[in-house]
Amino acid sequence: MASTEPPALSHDAEAVLSLLRDSHNALISGPPATGKTRLLSEIRRAFEWSPGPAYVPERRIPLPADAVTQALWLPSPARADRQVFNTVFDQSTKMRDVLRGVLPVVGAGNADTKSVQFMVSRGTLYRAAEHALTDDGAALMIVDEINRGPAVAAFGPSLVALESDKRLDTDGKPTQETQTFELLDDNGNVVDYALPAHLYVLGAMNQADTSVEAMDVAFLRRFAPFKLKPSGQTLRSHFSLGSGASPLPAAPASASDYYEAAVTAWEMVNQRLTLGRGDAYQIGHGTLMNGAPPTGLSESADYLRIGWSSVRQHVEEVFFGDTRGIAAVLSANAAGSPYKLTESTFAGQPVVQFDAPDDLSDAELYGVLRSISTT
Repeated sequence: MASTEPPALSHDAEAVLSLLRDSHNALISGPPATGKTRLLSEIRRAFEWSPGPAYVPERRIPLPADAVTQALWLPSPARADRQVFNTVFDQSTKMRDVLRGVLPVVGAGNADTKSVQFMVSRGTLYRAAEHALTDDGAALMIVDEINRGPAVAAFGPSLVALESDKRLDTDGKPTQETQTFELLDDNGNVVDYALPAHLYVLGAMNQADTSVEAMDVAFLRRFAPFKLKPSGQTLRSHFSLGSGASPLPAAPASASDYYEAAVTAWEMVNQRLTLGRGDAYQIGHGTLMNGAPPTGLSESADYLRIGWSSVRQHVEEVFFGDTRGIAAVLSANAAGSPYKLTESTFAGQPVVQFDAPDDLSDAELYGVLRSISTT
């Protein structure tokens, strides 16, 4: 039985669903590990919720005819047949995967007599639109890694009809502003097609990722933006830390010392990434969150070692080919740090190398975190 109470949502999930409700299309962006995957999962579950009849035993008729609760953030709240359509873009994504196109298929017969036939594909956006055109249907299309594929080409002619004021009316009928575009029907004939009002499109991407094909301004302005940012407060809450006003000790006496050093070092790394490359190249708080943090001293070092290796890898990727940049972000040659920047010559040319142990001991890990935090 469906619940009459809407699900408890995070502030971010409610905000994105409200954007979808008002503008039909939204784009979540942000640095890696800022919670995009978690947020997409939360939005997916919330969109599929619809208020159902409540069971009230003390009433003479315990099942009322109509639902009694509404969620203000819910797109198309009057629609009960709600479905989410998921896809991920990559370099091979084409318009036939999103809308419609001609696909070759192997016909019937044995290996010698099989013939190649053709069919018209049913892409993700097309299937979502068809569902939203049903009497009680509402559809959400989620496109993860939207900038990892040729998004403009994949959406094709539907771009002209994507904006909310270019859709069909809520009753499925065209308005004076409805924009149509040409599409193949099941028989391969070209027909005019329009997108329904109860169709919603949500994209997600890492800003720092290299796009396969540039998403121009005309494409981006059709999506309401929602940006996720790295959150030090989320980390402090996760590790049960205070404001961090006290100086770090020379050696850790508790798990909290390790966690405080890690959070402070992470914040400093992001400041330097912003200065050196820009906001989009920061690393999110999720990289240091790997389940419940342990309270033991050695266990906390093991816990952080996994996340810190991801931070270092991210820095080396962002500053690939710039050894001095890597060394500057990670405070190489600082007191107590095992990270070293060395200079030498090879064939008469100066050579700069960043030397760092792959497997940090507990003491070395704390030395790295403390040196970055204090220099």
